[in-house]
Amino acid sequence: MSKNSFFEDISFPVVAAPMFLISGPKLVIECCKNGIVGTFPALNQRTTEGFEEWVVTIKTELDKFEKETGKKAAPFGVNLIVHPTNPRVQPDLEVCMKHNVPLIITSLGAVSELVTAVHSYGGLVFHDVIKKRHAEKAAEAGVDGLILVAAGAGGHAGTLHPFALVNEIKTFFDKTILLSGCISTGQDVASALQIGADLAYMGTRFINVDESEADDEYKNMIINSKAEDIVYTAAVSGVHANFLRPSLEAMGVTEEMWKNTKKIDFGSELDAAKAEAKAWKTIWSAGQGVSSISDSVPIAALVDQLKSEFRSALEKQQEQYKRYC
Repeated sequence: MSKNSFFEDISFPVVAAPMFLISGPKLVIECCKNGIVGTFPALNQRTTEGFEEWVVTIKTELDKFEKETGKKAAPFGVNLIVHPTNPRVQPDLEVCMKHNVPLIITSLGAVSELVTAVHSYGGLVFHDVIKKRHAEKAAEAGVDGLILVAAGAGGHAGTLHPFALVNEIKTFFDKTILLSGCISTGQDVASALQIGADLAYMGTRFINVDESEADDEYKNMIINSKAEDIVYTAAVSGVHANFLRPSLEAMGVTEEMWKNTKKIDFGSELDAAKAEAKAWKTIWSAGQGVSSISDSVPIAALVDQLKSEFRSALEKQQEQYKRYC
């Protein structure tokens, strides 16, 4: 898939980010049916065999949608954790190659051999970064796009302001730029494009959709939270990430503990991978964009809302252009 055909198949410039324990086939399928890119982490399925079943389900449902409606579905993507501690990188990559997954999102490592493998069947590779050094390494590996995870994003976020991060990366990278961090509305999407991004990368907003795997308690916590309720800590996973303060407190994690850079021991009886999954299942991640989220709706309704807000934002910009230019 070329960059041009990838963008031609998208009717709205949004990628729903792959979220650990949240994103599954239902979410991906509904995103793609509604013209935005749906993605999920391969590790949301416990085995490579299960992962392949999900890929087949997604492809089958999207093919069915296109035949029944005559409309083109947006591309879908898979997130691969490219790190020596992940033994499934190669087998999961082979599944992606077998089924020609259009987009691969890589995290924790940009490897030229993987990029070459994905390019061999016409796929694209986007890599997430939080700083210039990571972006330079990914660019050297030949990735097709960079996901700039700015301050305030959910999950493993960076600390740089989006203006600074986008401007810095664009000095040496002229391919696709995606911006992540506090993007919850159509106006936010318009702002991301105005800054210089090609696509908005939205995570937290897609926790609160009917098709996500999030518990109702999780969704309600997001609705009832504000930006100041987001805690940036390394105590959960050993790497700094943003979490909902009420969920930390519910697990007995105090402010003194989350200010500590040392990872909390959630249970010595668990191996590292299981301990990580347990922590993320009971301590919930979200970005500062929770301030703009007041409901949980079907993806189709959310996309319609985003498009309406996007149009209003562009119309206002046009009025400003006429006034000031």
